[in-house]
Amino acid sequence: MAPERKICSRERLIALRNEARSAGRTVVHCHGCFDIVHPGHVRHLQFARSLGDILVVTVSADPQVNKGVNRPLIPDDLRAANLAALECVDWVHVNPEPTAVTLLDALRPDVYVKGKEYESNNDPRFLAERDTVTRHEGRVVFSSGDVVFSSTHLINGMNLPEILGAEKVRRFRERFELDVPSLYQLVEQFAGQRIIVVGDYILDRYHYCEATGIASDSPVMTLRSHSTADFDGGAGVIALHLAGLGASAELVTSLSPDEASAAAESRLIASGVDVTAPRQRRDLIIKHRFLADETKVFKVDEGSQAPLDSQAEEDFAERILAASEDADGIIFADFGYGLITSGLLDRIMPTLRERVRIIAADVSGRQSTLLRFRNVDLLCPTEREVRETLHDFSSGLNAAVWNLLCTTGACSALITLGKEGLVAFDQHRIASAASNDQSWERRLRGEYLPALTPRALDPLGCGDALLATASLTLTAGGSLQAAAFLGSLAAAIEAEHPGNHPLSLDDLFARLHEVPKSSALPLVA
Repeated sequence: MAPERKICSRERLIALRNEARSAGRTVVHCHGCFDIVHPGHVRHLQFARSLGDILVVTVSADPQVNKGVNRPLIPDDLRAANLAALECVDWVHVNPEPTAVTLLDALRPDVYVKGKEYESNNDPRFLAERDTVTRHEGRVVFSSGDVVFSSTHLINGMNLPEILGAEKVRRFRERFELDVPSLYQLVEQFAGQRIIVVGDYILDRYHYCEATGIASDSPVMTLRSHSTADFDGGAGVIALHLAGLGASAELVTSLSPDEASAAAESRLIASGVDVTAPRQRRDLIIKHRFLADETKVFKVDEGSQAPLDSQAEEDFAERILAASEDADGIIFADFGYGLITSGLLDRIMPTLRERVRIIAADVSGRQSTLLRFRNVDLLCPTEREVRETLHDFSSGLNAAVWNLLCTTGACSALITLGKEGLVAFDQHRIASAASNDQSWERRLRGEYLPALTPRALDPLGCGDALLATASLTLTAGGSLQAAAFLGSLAAAIEAEHPGNHPLSLDDLFARLHEVPKSSALPLVA
């Protein structure tokens, strides 16, 4: 049989199984990731085929592979094609479920074969699979493991993630129809979108220094400062990004009654940002970063946390609601300095949810929490922020994000993984497998996108660029995947400049032509 004809949908697979049962044929089932099909896999599958008349192999779909941020290395359709090319394999299916339990319940194989390492495995996922097989009077058999290879070790040794990065980007763009003309058309819709940014303004001050040696009184580096540079940061740079991309941006923040705050407000207004900033803070928030050459040596934060009192909170809430009357979107950027409180959100969120189509949020720092933001359209945290918020440092990323979305009621999330890129998570509905009626279940879909920059000069502000661009993409009518891609482009641009570099349409258009649209990269090194 031609390999492509071996690859079956779930419905066809079950129909073929029923035909085999009627003919008295023995069906053997193997399930796994099969990221790189190596000699150990081949021996395992040949052994399984020897136990019956028909061998079914199911592979975990990409979102269900929890082996690290770059895994699976090979997309699920290619993994299925690799297995279908083996003579010993009869039918292949890509399983979208986190385990094989549901499929085993429907397929009811006569024999279910796992590797020898599962013989004493107490993983509850495998135990559920085993119990499902035996409940339907099937047998669970363990292969000998006489030829041992590890896909993970092979992948780590060959550095294949870097080789296949361009291919993953190409497939992401192809799957979600993100060609240059459609992206151009989407970016042109940025013009006129009115976005409100609510959050702490931060001044990022870079001190460029020369390392002169080691201090004589203690073993610390001695630096001599030769210049400084100030960058608008925090919610300020998010508003600057929006204005640079063609949107109508308004920053609602709180500043202090000093010259530095007045200068910051003047810079923002000159760059096209409307500013609503009562002088309620005692001092301006300044983050000092000391660099030797291009390396950041240490950081000093200036400015204290100052939660709003009840009167100031009421006044600030009224300013936000007034700004939001004709807004297309609103972005909350909570840097933990007390401006965004639970009380403030309780006052304004019901009204904002009725008025504004897209609400996005992100946090930074240990004094802020994602759990304050309920029923928003987009969250843009790092993986570490998700895990710290939930106090969950052991679950797979899919499980942690599902918990976050269920807890907050958020629709979607872009989870950033630093230099590894991001995963775009959204919820979709599927027909309930446990019911014969027309009921539906919510499922989490995760799509991995590698980082789009070959080098990162300075990661400062990459998350802000992503948040601004992704939110603007959603307000312009783009999909979450388009938001992830354009946001990643913006983060890549930001990473290649020191300090906070406000985005521009020219930056984004130029970068669109640099990202691979097709690839001739080999699938093996």
